[in-house]
Amino acid sequence: MSDKQWALMAPHCMGKPGDAGPRGTDNRLFVEAVLWIVRTGSPWRDLPEEFGKCNTVFKRFRDWVKADIWQKLFDAVSGQPDMQYAMADATIVKVHRHGQGAGLKVRP
Repeated sequence: MSDKQWALMAPHCMGKPGDAGPRGTDNRLFVEAVLWIVRTGSPWRDLPEEFGKCNTVFKRFRDWVKADIWQKLFDAVSGQPDMQYAMADATIVKVHRHGQGAGLKVRP
């Protein structure tokens, strides 16, 4: 993520300096870890070690979900989409029937 995007997101993060209670050591690294999971589609256990322990990152992710932080972060940066990453899946992409294997004969 760019420095400009992070500057918009940082004020909305949980556990920043000055907040009461426990806080993570590096919110930006944590957000990058979650983005890595989203981009790769990997399970949490495959998270590279440089992002921290996978279970700790997952628990922190879950806390942020419960606190609705991700929606706040999305809202903070959604006014400036750069379309660097675009995701498409089968729910929005239609395949021609020949591409689905229609008409293929199945062998016993």
